[in-house]
Amino acid sequence: MNETGVITAKPVSSVRKTITVAATQARAFQVFTSGISSWWPLQSHHIGAVAAKSTVIEPRVGGRVYEIGVDGSECNWGRVRVWDPSQRLVFAWEINAEWKHDVNVASEVEVRFIIEGPKQVRVELEHRKLECYGARALEMRGQFDSPGGWAGILATYGKAAGTSE
Repeated sequence: MNETGVITAKPVSSVRKTITVAATQARAFQVFTSGISSWWPLQSHHIGAVAAKSTVIEPRVGGRVYEIGVDGSECNWGRVRVWDPSQRLVFAWEINAEWKHDVNVASEVEVRFIIEGPKQVRVELEHRKLECYGARALEMRGQFDSPGGWAGILATYGKAAGTSE
């Protein structure tokens, strides 16, 4: 509770993961964005009512991040907030603690693509603003930080992009 008597959410630390890929910066970004269906684990990580066949990140600020079901249905995950090709992507993660799309729950995922060599890029992912989950913030942080969360997802991405570590 703050000095005015309003209950405020306690800060929850971000989840941060890093992987180095053997690719150019442009390729690392392209595989992460337009190539997301080649590496996102759709069998286990989808929220639509039916099995998912692909994932889309629309390449612009305000673009949707969503999955397409095997029946053609679409299920939103969030919206692109920053689109800086080859260097940076930020999107709102509008998925609540019940793993349903919810525009009122918007944590944020930032991905940076940092050149370390001619064909070596460090990909840094930060999932932040986890306070939006309220009483379940620490639980959700634990899920995002688990082997089945961002670490495992980035490992799959690294195989598609060309892991160098």
